[in-house]
Amino acid sequence: MRVGVFYFPTDYGINVVELAQALEARGFDSLFVPEHTHIPLSRKTPFPTGGELPKRYSHTHDPFVALAFAAAATKKLLVGTGILLVPQHEPIVTAKSIASLDQLSGGRFIFGIGGGWNEDEMENHGARYKTRFKQMREHVLAMKELWTKDEAAFHGEFVNFDPAWSWPKPAQRPHPPILLGGETDHTLKRIVEYCDGWFPRPRSGFDAATARDRLTRMAESVKRDPSTLSITVFGAPPEAAALASYEKVGIQRALLAIPDGNRDEILRHLDTIAPLAKAHA
Repeated sequence: MRVGVFYFPTDYGINVVELAQALEARGFDSLFVPEHTHIPLSRKTPFPTGGELPKRYSHTHDPFVALAFAAAATKKLLVGTGILLVPQHEPIVTAKSIASLDQLSGGRFIFGIGGGWNEDEMENHGARYKTRFKQMREHVLAMKELWTKDEAAFHGEFVNFDPAWSWPKPAQRPHPPILLGGETDHTLKRIVEYCDGWFPRPRSGFDAATARDRLTRMAESVKRDPSTLSITVFGAPPEAAALASYEKVGIQRALLAIPDGNRDEILRHLDTIAPLAKAHA
């Protein structure tokens, strides 16, 4: 099992280039970043964990730009979205951005995805809360066509284009791994249909062995080989015992949270958790 981190790359925090280099120097496997294109002032949608929405949600860099800087400044660090709000992105442009990033980074991109929770935000992009997962599915399937075929076409409810050429293709073949966030059985059904891995959060009562068995059973129910699916725990506790238990049951990666602090605070935090990464390198 490998240990990486996730971080909101904000305009007031540590520069993502310095962060990426610090992570690689300390033996971390990967850097994942989330996204919010903007936060509407209407705020119809309550913050899922309650309370006020943290400042970082409205100050986050574009994920592809941030990850491109991180990849260019490192040699081995994997870079990923954790998560990209797929229904808010036009799929042809997104497919090209991902293929370009994956090729230029030497095949180091991981595509973490989700449908989103902020109804106000997605509506500004023309997406709808009730149909966001149907739209996410079509976007992903259309992007797969563009990544894997010389002449790609897609005709669906949300995505519609006739045969087209689109290069570059990703360095990873057939495409970068696609990890879907969420914890419900609906999430698992989507994963075994069109994704490559699961991105669960270790919420109260989370058990790694149970999570692995749930994914295995869902894969077997549709005759998919469970070994083709990975699990990356998003927001793992920074505790040696917890990480050891994940590794014991076959979890492939654990991501530790980087706090929303200033440069010096973040670098000190990395020094504190670096032994956990080295223990699983």
